[in-house]
Amino acid sequence: TYLLPSFILTLVLGVYPIVWAMRYMFYDYSGYGEALFTGMDNFERVMRDLEFWDSVWNTMVYSIGKLVITIPLSLILAVILNKAFLGRNLLKIIYFMPTVISTAVISIVFFVIFNSYNGILNQLLMKYRVIGSPIDWLGLDYAMLTMILIAAWGAVGNYMLLFIAGLQSIPTDIYESAEIDGASPVQRFWYITVPMLGPVMQMIIMLAIIASLKGYESIMVLTGGGPIGKTEVMYLYVYKLLFPVSTDSPVVQQIGYGSAVGFTTAIIVGLITAVYFYLSRRMNKIY
Repeated sequence: TYLLPSFILTLVLGVYPIVWAMRYMFYDYSGYGEALFTGMDNFERVMRDLEFWDSVWNTMVYSIGKLVITIPLSLILAVILNKAFLGRNLLKIIYFMPTVISTAVISIVFFVIFNSYNGILNQLLMKYRVIGSPIDWLGLDYAMLTMILIAAWGAVGNYMLLFIAGLQSIPTDIYESAEIDGASPVQRFWYITVPMLGPVMQMIIMLAIIASLKGYESIMVLTGGGPIGKTEVMYLYVYKLLFPVSTDSPVVQQIGYGSAVGFTTAIIVGLITAVYFYLSRRMNKIY
């Protein structure tokens, strides 16, 4: 009885939309008028859609860049904040704060920081003569790097808390014994902390991979996938097909084709996750 409301909401808001979208994968449907059955034409179009496959490549770059920055930084912060010192709880709150703030609000703040002409970052760098002219942080050369840094900033606090929970589950006797045996702090970290965090780290990496592959909100607000598709990721491309909001291509609502692209995107994310599960299990057997 207690689970019934949640079950109904899941069916209405989760299962039904998926079934509805899957039905239109085989139709030419713009949201208006009659839906025309086209069979596998939408999926054949996906295979030929260079813009979509460019978005797949951009998603891989975005995800890998975010993971390379986020996971090590989260672990380092967790190790530091796991020690007892004055103000550590305040620092935990500060680092975790981006997780609970709206992505749209965060993106607007970063737009003020990274604005090419009067942005705070360029003004500071020019004031201290680090650069001679403004850098176009949201332009062709630096847009993807900027998006990766913003995404990493927003995710570090969440994974940091998970690492702290894992660190607190490690018995302190092990560290005391290693210290008595003469192990240095680096050795204790590498040979005790990292191996014993294995299960927690596997879970965190899995969550980080899925979140990175699905992330697009800050990109939509800051660059809209531009310039010239440089930051176009998979789910942003699907969003533009289903809910066109600008004069950029595609400009016509394409529910049928968008559903097919969304299904293909879900398969890609699922395959990457399955490969990670397989590799992590292999590593468990080895070690």
